[in-house]
Amino acid sequence: MIARAADLGLARLALTDHDTAEGSLLLKRVAPELAIVGEEVRTSEGDIIGLFINETISAGGTPEAVCDLIHETGGLTYACHPFDRRRRGFAPERLVALASRLDVIETHNSWADDAANRAAADICRELGKVAAAGSDAHAAWELGRCWMEMEAYDGVDDFLDKLAGARHVVNTPSGVGRRA
Repeated sequence: MIARAADLGLARLALTDHDTAEGSLLLKRVAPELAIVGEEVRTSEGDIIGLFINETISAGGTPEAVCDLIHETGGLTYACHPFDRRRRGFAPERLVALASRLDVIETHNSWADDAANRAAADICRELGKVAAAGSDAHAAWELGRCWMEMEAYDGVDDFLDKLAGARHVVNTPSGVGRRA
């Protein structure tokens, strides 16, 4: 992943393995200038990513409890692939109910179809949340299917501010490379 990020010219990489931050913490030790420590946490309803965390967040809790744990560690909450029908997502009304606990909503996920991404973008705008795009890479070759171009930041709060004005770069249409 480090070599692939370098090949793509990516300055930062949010490594968010499912239900563990250990790989991301290792990346932080090996390449601290590259790593944004994160984890994709399975909740009782859908998946929430924690960014800028410093430990593994326990999976399986309610979305509210997981968001609160992420915030308690000083991290940001990121609703990933919220409306992808093939994966754990949220009903629109649940995303609205979680809005006060969410910092970022993913509006382009490379595995999700166009309809799911459009629905996520619509609700993100309606809720006034910060939008982000994610490769959702499960292998190095998938990294860089999309990314965010943003100004340099200093700390978590500045990251969120700069992300709000970031440019979404999509290299691969939605759903390309989808697993059978």
